[in-house]
Amino acid sequence: MARGIKLGAQYKLGAKGRVASQVKITKSFQFRTATSVAGFLMERKLLKCQALLIGLLCALDITRVSADVGTATSYGPPYLPTKCSGYNQDQLPGNGLFVAAGNGVWDNGAACGRKYRLRCLSGLRRPCKDGTIVVEVVDLCRNRPCSSTLVLSNEAFDAVSKIPNTKINVEYTQI
Repeated sequence: MARGIKLGAQYKLGAKGRVASQVKITKSFQFRTATSVAGFLMERKLLKCQALLIGLLCALDITRVSADVGTATSYGPPYLPTKCSGYNQDQLPGNGLFVAAGNGVWDNGAACGRKYRLRCLSGLRRPCKDGTIVVEVVDLCRNRPCSSTLVLSNEAFDAVSKIPNTKINVEYTQI
């Protein structure tokens, strides 16, 4: 309960020494005063916590990296012809790390030449290898409907998965 308030005492209220009125302190007044003080303190703590949380979120937003999550399968040769113009045998990435885009990534052909940082997240029988790879979009998925978000070349799929010819969950970010 509020300290310094005696039950049953009368206090004069007023500004600049003038008496405005007298109030008799009762249990209900004492309870209201205590709850008001407690409510004020709780509200103050809540505001401090909210300010701290907002500050933390702002700090994290500066370094935040967003990525998309999807699925990946593999496909093998022949890789040509592709739906992306300008790709022939000499222009496919030499390391074999390329993909065919599913409908969600294809973007009416605007995905051609885009590069993505990709990593395996999960799949049946724990297929994922550690690390990330960078792949380039060189084609549109040939199956209708496409069975995955990205269809990786055999080399790209082998770089992220220990198990060939399976479907894996991947995280990918355009770079």
